[in-house]
Amino acid sequence: MENIGIPGLILIIVLALIIFGPKKLPEIGKAAGQTLREFKSTANDIMEDDTDKTHQKEKS
Repeated sequence: MENIGIPGLILIIVLALIIFGPKKLPEIGKAAGQTLREFKSTANDIMEDDTDKTHQKEKS
């Protein structure tokens, strides 16, 4: 995302408005946010499980 820049971001937003329309855009944003939140939560759970397993092996 760092390489996109402001002009690229504006272009993406304009294209999304043209393709999906202003009524659907908030719904799409909400769905994307929920998906990202679930992904982060799952990734954190996996990392915690790996950390727990590593600590258990060290104690053995």
